[in-house]
Amino acid sequence: MAKFNADEIASVIQREIEQFQAEVTRTEVGRVLEVGDGIARIHGLSGVMMGEMVAFESKVEKGVRGLALNLEESSVGVIILGDYTDIHEGETVTATGELLRVPVGEALVGRVVNPLGEPIDNRGPIVTDISRLIESHAPGIAERQPVDEPLQTGIKAIDSMTPIGRGQRELIIGDRKTGKTAIAIDAILNQKGTGVICIYVAVAQKESTTAGIVDVLRSHGAMDYTIVVAAGASDPAPLQYIAPYAGCAMAEYFMYEKGGATLVVYDDLSKQAVAYRELSLLLRRPPGREAYPGDIFYAHSRLLERSAKLANKYVIVPEHAPT
Repeated sequence: MAKFNADEIASVIQREIEQFQAEVTRTEVGRVLEVGDGIARIHGLSGVMMGEMVAFESKVEKGVRGLALNLEESSVGVIILGDYTDIHEGETVTATGELLRVPVGEALVGRVVNPLGEPIDNRGPIVTDISRLIESHAPGIAERQPVDEPLQTGIKAIDSMTPIGRGQRELIIGDRKTGKTAIAIDAILNQKGTGVICIYVAVAQKESTTAGIVDVLRSHGAMDYTIVVAAGASDPAPLQYIAPYAGCAMAEYFMYEKGGATLVVYDDLSKQAVAYRELSLLLRRPPGREAYPGDIFYAHSRLLERSAKLANKYVIVPEHAPT
């Protein structure tokens, strides 16, 4: 018969008492009702926020999460930011209480990343401890100043007749194969030596097309001041939808935290609208004209209005900036 040592028992009890936590943690848990095509319908997450991240039991190790996009009376519609093939009905889903954030900072310059900020260029991990929400409020009227400083594109016809100013939004529209992307790439190449950080967001482009653009930028030394955010044509619609917002968040870091100028190219927002239409139809939202949801214009306006030329009192001046 084993003998018990009173000292060992006392030490175990003492250790358990020291490690005891009286705090009560509340976790909201739901279950998957149905899943497919990058969409999951969850029952039980009655307190989840719009845009909140949720964690799937089978995807915890892989880091794939969902984004709450539809808040209904008896269920929550979630878009899955990644591979959804292992998610099954009845699976446990946990609310995280966090909104979607992407890594930002100097470490991303010169890299090709996906809309979640993960590197896809086989050049090693990105080391940064800074992140920003992909959704943020656009600056108000009092926080802006007039657009009076030009941003040179390097194309004489544009710079002389229809100049683009810093803080301005400009639409490039035209038929297929007319050089719309070429204008944007030329504008990025022309920013060399100006201190402007460029972000090129490729939405639903072929991987070969994006690779060709990256090669052009790298051959001209433009990747030294450029971040490429790529959501390919083979990527799920949720990633194509959030790609422009992620690229804008990366640019806002340099605008708000560094007081610098940025140039963001969305190529193109028509394909993002198609991805958003797909998600909205799968979430059973009421369709409008050409099956687009009613808030498609708001989806673009809340993105484009985030570009601005901030008033001086709202700009953080870099430490070594000339006075």
